[in-house]
Amino acid sequence: MLQPEQTDLGNAKTFLLLALGIIGVLYVAVLVRGIKRVAREGGAGHIAGESLQPDGKRIGVGFVTNFFDTLGIGSYATTTSLFRFLRLVPDEQIPGTLNLGHTLPTILQAFIYTRIVPVDATTLILMIAASVVGAWLGAGVVASWDRRTVQVGMGLALLGAAALMLSSVLNLTPSGGTELALTGGKLGIAIAVNFLLGALMTLGIGLYAPCLILISVLGMNPTAAFPIMMGSCAFLMPVASARFERTKSYNARASLGLMLGGIPAVLIAAFIVKSLPLTAVRWLVVVVVLYTSATLLQAARRERAAAVPAR
Repeated sequence: MLQPEQTDLGNAKTFLLLALGIIGVLYVAVLVRGIKRVAREGGAGHIAGESLQPDGKRIGVGFVTNFFDTLGIGSYATTTSLFRFLRLVPDEQIPGTLNLGHTLPTILQAFIYTRIVPVDATTLILMIAASVVGAWLGAGVVASWDRRTVQVGMGLALLGAAALMLSSVLNLTPSGGTELALTGGKLGIAIAVNFLLGALMTLGIGLYAPCLILISVLGMNPTAAFPIMMGSCAFLMPVASARFERTKSYNARASLGLMLGGIPAVLIAAFIVKSLPLTAVRWLVVVVVLYTSATLLQAARRERAAAVPAR
């Protein structure tokens, strides 16, 4: 069993878990307020007075993506692919829907893994804070983008995600070291990169895979990545979600479906299944994500051509 090197780790984790609980409660309040506003006024993919109850497809997407997310596959790229394949969410609403819908399942993941995995308190807190700031700034930008810009942004982000997944499947990424803490220049690099990853989260590229690679490249034990990446997402997603909710840049039914399907999926994956041989699943995800990226970029190209007046 890995042992933390700092005696204040327990206090830091207690603080983080308390903060997570407070943020979770505040997020639920924001979500309830937003759903009531959508039901009353319309928007977020719905007409005023229309039922917001998610159907089996939307709940199923939430269950499948969060189940594999808890086991280390990631949920953003897979959710985007399923949303487009099943035609459940318009492209311009996908980033906001991902952030709102996956927030509570991710907070639950963070509660589970932050308690049991040791990592230096300073490294953990600073990397989480950097990702939150990045998400706040990123969500403000993405929420104002038009449909074509979102399509191009998500298409390129998914290409990057597929490349990271492929490097992991082929064992091309560093295996990591034994350190549980970062200092000096390495800590500065980690903070800067996690800031960027937090901003990219608002566009729909998951933080888990690149954060794991970052931790390994900097010589930390890969196990330490779990509380860092799950804590980063758990804190940044409510922040980003608040900005998407304010502008109604999301799909309310799909967000509720992700949440309702995701919470039991996390519990089943974390406490019952715990691990699976996932190599074949990772290969499938790489193929699906590449296909989704290509269709997004192709759709953006068509819309650009349609917007150019004929001469």
